[in-house]
Amino acid sequence: MNQIDLKDRVAVVTGGTGDIGRAIVDRLLNSGAKVAVWDLRVPEKSELRYGLVYLQADVADEAAVTAVAAETIECFGKIDILVNCAGITGPTKPLEDYDYATWKRTVDVNLSSVFLCCRAVIPTMKTNAYGRIVNIASVAGKDPNPQMVAYSSAKAAVIALTKGVGRELVETGILINCVTPGLIATELLKQMSDESVALSRSKVPLNRIGQPEEVGNLVAWLCSAECSFTTGAAFDISGGRATY
Repeated sequence: MNQIDLKDRVAVVTGGTGDIGRAIVDRLLNSGAKVAVWDLRVPEKSELRYGLVYLQADVADEAAVTAVAAETIECFGKIDILVNCAGITGPTKPLEDYDYATWKRTVDVNLSSVFLCCRAVIPTMKTNAYGRIVNIASVAGKDPNPQMVAYSSAKAAVIALTKGVGRELVETGILINCVTPGLIATELLKQMSDESVALSRSKVPLNRIGQPEEVGNLVAWLCSAECSFTTGAAFDISGGRATY
């Protein structure tokens, strides 16, 4: 494992109890960061002595995000890093069969949460003239799968949000980028139909499913000071599937 120095940094990882989220949390902790996990599902006990705290929150809820951001700053004194990893695929079905509530929840968890969490942490990052934000988008935001329109649309918007906010923050010391994973071995994969998984895998030139740790490794570098001349970019991690 390559060494990445995140000593004295405080990171927030939303959706940090999921497969990719846990891999990111582990990589950040191993690199010396303190980590606050914001998630609906949290263990009963945090591990503050190891620099890890779990805070329960629906990151698609404005009031909850405001509260948990304040709690994180109270606990650690600052926020240097934000990784927006919370996400759901939603159902796999034709657009005409989607009900609006399902569409809205899928978009809110995947997109609105990114807006809310970025908005919550940017002021404290500006105060410290330093920040790294990494949004977990998806290759589906570049090359959508059929019958996954809500998910694909939200992830495409995350890429656009990343690029737009990156240009807003160029003079602040805050860099924001996104990662676009392809087919990764996670629980989310189980929400997809066998047909969708087979279709996705058939598009991967490396001919395998990626591992959460591979995403975590890329994210950790993007969270570091070594990432110093890149903002508003989308980093592909799809086994060669993405065409741009």
